[in-house]
Amino acid sequence: MGDEKSKFQTLEKELKKEFNNAWEKIENRDEVFDLADEYKSFLDNSKTERLCADEILRYAKENGYKNINNLIDSKGSLKVGDKVYSKLKGKAIIMAIIGSEPVASGLNIVGSHIDSPRLDLKPNPLYEDSNLALMKTHYYGGVRKYQWATIPLAMHGVIMTKDNKKVNVSFGEAQDEPVLYITDLLPHLAKDQNKKTLAEGITGENLNVVIGSIPYGDDKIKEKVKLNVLRIFNEKYGIEEEDFLSAEIEIVPAGKARDVGLDRGLIAGYGHDDRVCAFASLKGIIELKAVKKTAMAVFVDKEEVGSHGNTGAHSKFVENTVAELINLQEDFNQLKVRRALANTKVLSGDVGAAFDPTFPEVSEKKNTAIVGNGVQLVKYTGARGKGGCNDANAEFVGEVRQIFNDNDIVWQVGELGKVDQGGGGTIAYILANDGAEVVDCGVPVLGMHSPSELISKADLFMTYKAYKAFMNR
Repeated sequence: MGDEKSKFQTLEKELKKEFNNAWEKIENRDEVFDLADEYKSFLDNSKTERLCADEILRYAKENGYKNINNLIDSKGSLKVGDKVYSKLKGKAIIMAIIGSEPVASGLNIVGSHIDSPRLDLKPNPLYEDSNLALMKTHYYGGVRKYQWATIPLAMHGVIMTKDNKKVNVSFGEAQDEPVLYITDLLPHLAKDQNKKTLAEGITGENLNVVIGSIPYGDDKIKEKVKLNVLRIFNEKYGIEEEDFLSAEIEIVPAGKARDVGLDRGLIAGYGHDDRVCAFASLKGIIELKAVKKTAMAVFVDKEEVGSHGNTGAHSKFVENTVAELINLQEDFNQLKVRRALANTKVLSGDVGAAFDPTFPEVSEKKNTAIVGNGVQLVKYTGARGKGGCNDANAEFVGEVRQIFNDNDIVWQVGELGKVDQGGGGTIAYILANDGAEVVDCGVPVLGMHSPSELISKADLFMTYKAYKAFMNR
């Protein structure tokens, strides 16, 4: 009987797949906590796509990456082991380490996006009403508007002045700095609002940011509070009201990322989607020493609004960078670029929806990522009938699975909720349009697209290990 039982247990171990808690597989948890501390600092310094690109560039320079434009201008060439970067309009960046095989033979890419849902100031934002100065906003990406009222907010961005000078604007993060605020109704007067859906309770035009309340000037001035705000802006940044017409100002949650739980196993913070995957791929590529295939980490903008524009994944940024790498290595022709992209393997590094035990009805648990069970593989995205998806080929998913297993990476699979519940997408299908093999792979997130999202430190650690192993394959 004992031999029979042992036989069944052996068969079960050989044939069944169990998705494990990553914490139980990690021997040195100090590594996990150290990586998480570094990530929290990265996240705090990356509140916008511009700030995130600057932070990535700082890492690149500190780790020996050189501006590819300098090589191009000097008519230089690339050799095995060279580390280069390209930055695009302050909002997107690519890092690459040159492999022993020609770039034209294909690359290993991890691609992520560095924009996050937020509120943008309208071009003519500032007004005064009832002794308050306020600023009109236009939300960016898939936000749940009611979540943005009554929380501390900060302002970051750039303003081009009338003499074409770029001014960086940033306040609301330091403990002694003022924050911004969006009001909501008190429950005593919310009878009609309570009858509305969550989507209707706070409308887009209700997302007006309070920025001042003290008047300035004499009785002949009509909008004295607004004037005082303009005066402060002018003294602090040297700008005038018209300068807001040529500005990119973002309103984001104020404050730092924080550990969650008595055991400090989770991180709450703004912008995990998708700066957690960006950080994981950044750490992965800077730790590579020598690679066979050229490894590339791609960080793009505009994913939350469809990846369009000249800094999004739909732009020619990746293709142009690959073309420049080939041109610095050998005699160039466009066919080599097309072949290189078609022979490229890609992890689309984007976060996925984690199973939420408070809201189990929206997920199918067997095919939803569990917080703490490691990096998530998502074979297909899209909505309902896989509309708009990238559906990765079985052969490539098998290859990625083997890489993870060979490198002791704890991984799991997932979808974005029940089939008819909703859906979403990433940049995966865009890179696949060039013939590359692509699969989505990233950190599971709770509260995605909220002002403060939640992730597991163990999942971050396994995602970093996964990206590094993939780029080094």
